[in-house]
Amino acid sequence: MISWNARFTIVALLLAGTSLFLQTRFDGEFVPARSSLASFPIELSRWVGTDTPIPTEILEKLGPGEFLQRTYQDQTGAQSDVGLYVAYFPNQTVLHRHLPQDCLAGSGWSPVESGITNLTFPGDVPFPVNRYLIAKGSDRQLVLFWFSAQGRRVDREDGMDWYLVFDSLRLNRTDNALIRMNTELRPGEKPADAEQRLLSFAALVNPLFKNYIPPR
Repeated sequence: MISWNARFTIVALLLAGTSLFLQTRFDGEFVPARSSLASFPIELSRWVGTDTPIPTEILEKLGPGEFLQRTYQDQTGAQSDVGLYVAYFPNQTVLHRHLPQDCLAGSGWSPVESGITNLTFPGDVPFPVNRYLIAKGSDRQLVLFWFSAQGRRVDREDGMDWYLVFDSLRLNRTDNALIRMNTELRPGEKPADAEQRLLSFAALVNPLFKNYIPPR
């Protein structure tokens, strides 16, 4: 079995070679037309969102791209808020992502459970996403996140890196995105109930993503 460091090195070399190849073949990478994340709906059914600014030092680590960080509140007051974070990178040919698990650890959150779950929506192909139950003191949150590019949705960053290599050669495209949703567990609430809240919210936003994260 190839170690993570070996996979990282192989992918990094492939991406570096791809980048040099494209520079000699194309004047610039193709970035498809899309809507700005700033226009993503504030109101979604009974949910109303409030933007949360991203600190400058984090934006510098993220590099060139467009980012949405928003908290949606249930106007009935029946459920905890849902956080939505979307990062879109128009041309990313090197490995320098600010991964959710790294961000959570840096913010003092510790993983309690981690695994993979599948999102299934009407008229859409099921796809795997990362599922994390995290804790900080007595607070607990459930987090779902995945990567998206050219219509593909995957749970692993190394899987997305391979797709970027192939798509850069075939389509002259390296645009990709990271989507993350999180919600706080209320006292006595089970993780399964929080997961159902995120799945219901995901069903609202999933059809909209094609306007902001261009498919093939």
